[in-house]
Amino acid sequence: MMLPLLSIAYLPPIAWCAVAWQNDAVAIEAHENYQKGSLRNRCHIAGPNGVQRLSIPLAKGKHQQTPIRDVRIAYDEPWQRHHWRSIQTAYGNAPFFEHYADHIAPFYERRYAFLFDYNLELLTFVLQKKFGWAGNFQFSETFFSPHQWPHGTDLRRLVLAEPAGGTSWLSPARYPQVFEERSGFLPNLSVLDLLFCCGKRGGEVLTETTINHSLGFGA
Repeated sequence: MMLPLLSIAYLPPIAWCAVAWQNDAVAIEAHENYQKGSLRNRCHIAGPNGVQRLSIPLAKGKHQQTPIRDVRIAYDEPWQRHHWRSIQTAYGNAPFFEHYADHIAPFYERRYAFLFDYNLELLTFVLQKKFGWAGNFQFSETFFSPHQWPHGTDLRRLVLAEPAGGTSWLSPARYPQVFEERSGFLPNLSVLDLLFCCGKRGGEVLTETTINHSLGFGA
């Protein structure tokens, strides 16, 4: 069985979720060191003024040298409240916001110690429990250098991708968005955008989204 390799991400972009959706299982990188400037602790949603980035603050230290499973979330600032307010502003008028809001809100109330655990629970909730993905997450048992993953395609750099449109590696499937008349269609946003805008039909969008695996995305 081919097993794509992905890095963990905070409410990851649609491309990340499309890879999972189109496979029976994906491997999540569990032995890398944290890398700054990636989607491991941030996501992009469609706000009233266009793309809006939400970032999770991390406990002070040299994150770049910290094993990903040991990276701790900081609570010096009320980031959970800020994120949830931003989500409410962005998706309060989305077709499925009221249907899912009460299920998402607890993730912005409970304090998680580790970023990896928080991201994984969100992923499991959205992909498996709400969209109905029948696949499963596996975890790398050791670190492999770029392009050395022996079980399938190394797609770890997908987690570094900013929202993008006509790139050579992504052909996004369109779906109605809340502020589309104002901002145009914004591809490859957080899967949260897809959940609130499409509900369970989001699975169809993930099916129709095309990823060019052959280009290679070694971390």
